[in-house]
Amino acid sequence: MDTSESSSTAPGTADDDGPSPQEAPRRGWRRWAMDTRPLRRPAYRRLWSSTIVTAVGSQLTAVAVPKQIYDITGSSAWVGYASLAGLVPMVAFALWGGAVADTMDRRRLLLITNTGIAVTSVLFWLQAAAGLDNVAVLMVLLAAQQAFFGLNAPARTASIARLVPAQELAAANALGSTVMQTGLVAGPLLAGALIPVIGLPELYLVDALALCVTLWAVYRLPALPPLDGSAARRAGIREIAEGFRYISRHKVLLLSFLADIVAMVFGMPRALFPQLAAQTYASYGEGLALGLLFAAIPIGAVLGGLFSGTFSRARRHGWMVIGAVVAWGAAIAAFGLSGSLWFAVVFLAVAGVADMVSMVFRGAILLSAVTDEMRGRMQGVFTVVVAGGPRLADVLHGTAGAAFGPRTAVTGGGLLVVAVMLALTAAAPALRRYRI
Repeated sequence: MDTSESSSTAPGTADDDGPSPQEAPRRGWRRWAMDTRPLRRPAYRRLWSSTIVTAVGSQLTAVAVPKQIYDITGSSAWVGYASLAGLVPMVAFALWGGAVADTMDRRRLLLITNTGIAVTSVLFWLQAAAGLDNVAVLMVLLAAQQAFFGLNAPARTASIARLVPAQELAAANALGSTVMQTGLVAGPLLAGALIPVIGLPELYLVDALALCVTLWAVYRLPALPPLDGSAARRAGIREIAEGFRYISRHKVLLLSFLADIVAMVFGMPRALFPQLAAQTYASYGEGLALGLLFAAIPIGAVLGGLFSGTFSRARRHGWMVIGAVVAWGAAIAAFGLSGSLWFAVVFLAVAGVADMVSMVFRGAILLSAVTDEMRGRMQGVFTVVVAGGPRLADVLHGTAGAAFGPRTAVTGGGLLVVAVMLALTAAAPALRRYRI
């Protein structure tokens, strides 16, 4: 699919708050800083504000659940099983939720699913406060919460294209991605600081109360019914399958998904961080090394978001994705070759910046190159790819690290990302031709 195949945002749907705000050209340092134009639009600002709360609050529960399971069982295996218990319903309901988001008012769906997430957070609090210490209850609640998240995510992201014009989609994605990455850094740090002070039950309660703020912000969004008036359309297996057929007919969408799969499956080395911290970087202190390795990529992503003015106005979205994935692979390969912890952290942070750029433009392509009646289903597939890729990478890198050593596995994975992405670019020109 080239630019002639892309569909622009339908007139009157992405600019509910009036004409596009006029602005003077950005000069000096403002050319480099984050592009905040979408925040001038009240509806998008409400959606983005709700993301700030959930980005941090969700990480409180993400830390509290495995902590509580480990306290009960004393087994990391049970923590892994809990992760799987959350992944399966999230994948299933993200695919279905994408179809649902294309058949009903997306604001209404967000209200329903955010209420469900809030209720499960309250139930997490009640079971912890009651001292149940029951792993089965925790896993059921986690599965329910992730199912609601799977239903919520496609509707939330698909709504952005109805709240901002096409030329601001990249900036809107940069704002949202920066907040989410900040939550990945700040949330666990806050949870670690609060658990010794207030305890696990109250940590769940904080998340539940924060979700009330999210509900209020979503309640104030405008109605977002299907543009084609087909609210009575079903959201079943046939509609989900039609989403996959849509991807197969539009090469730029297929390539954008493949780009993320290539980057994450071959190039996400987090499964090897503990071994690298214990062996390669042990002289720096295992705990310090482990913390820095896990924090480096999200910190780099946040920095990339803060300076997203350098790229959010680019029009060649396909080339931005290609360049970002190649840069990610090269940075990961350089990380694998690094014997110094500080060089390793720098290269991982560079990879985080590249990941931010890739997220921004893959997201913009999925919103701009897709008709509104398919956006929910495309975001459902996107949610599955984003969640599943790193987990497949954990298996692949863990196996390769055990067979060849962690540094060889990391370096080889990074180089494989570069090679496969360049081969895809040469073989299928649709992505490199895509622009808005």
